Amino acid sequence: MASEPIVYVIDDDDGVRGSLEFLLDCAGLRVRGFASADAFLKASPPLDGACVVTDVRMPGTTGIELLEALHARGGAPAVIVVTGHADVPLAIQAMKAGAVDFIEKPFDDEVILSAIRRAISDRAADADARAERNAIAGRIATLSTRERQIMDRLVEGQANKAIAFDLGISARTVEVYRANAMMKMQARTLSDLVRMATIARVGGV
Repeated sequence: MASEPIVYVIDDDDGVRGSLEFLLDCAGLRVRGFASADAFLKASPPLDGACVVTDVRMPGTTGIELLEALHARGGAPAVIVVTGHADVPLAIQAMKAGAVDFIEKPFDDEVILSAIRRAISDRAADADARAERNAIAGRIATLSTRERQIMDRLVEGQANKAIAFDLGISARTVEVYRANAMMKMQARTLSDLVRMATIARVGGV
């Protein structure tokens, strides 16, 4: 993920776009403006950690079509839709298409700033969680079949002796495999192992 997030402002209204760029710049946020969704898609700027603020109704590619295009590319950024009062039904449609928020024009500076900061923070948290899931999945992939069997039983609450009986091996052998699994998973305690296994299961690992 980029170390410093960026906000892309997409609006065919030069005045609205310029004032929002100025507001974000003054707030200490990196910002880059585009006069249309088509220009944004053509430029194909980096999206890691980004937030897109887009008008919903524009000539050419609309805000909703932009959302669909970003999702089709994968790794879609957080998207906030800005809309006029008459376009609220479109904005709701955009939310269903994956937008994280919509804000009606004219908007208060603090309202848009809060929405952008929240979107960036939430997306960063999502990225951190995704990175942790990937790291755990990578560790699980290093386990042998027996180590995985023992880990699965440990996180289900089975004692070493019960695992040994279940698998037809000695309790001492279970202890050896358990130690190996803990080391490979980088788990200092059984609770660490349970937490990792839970995260992995939620992620379908």
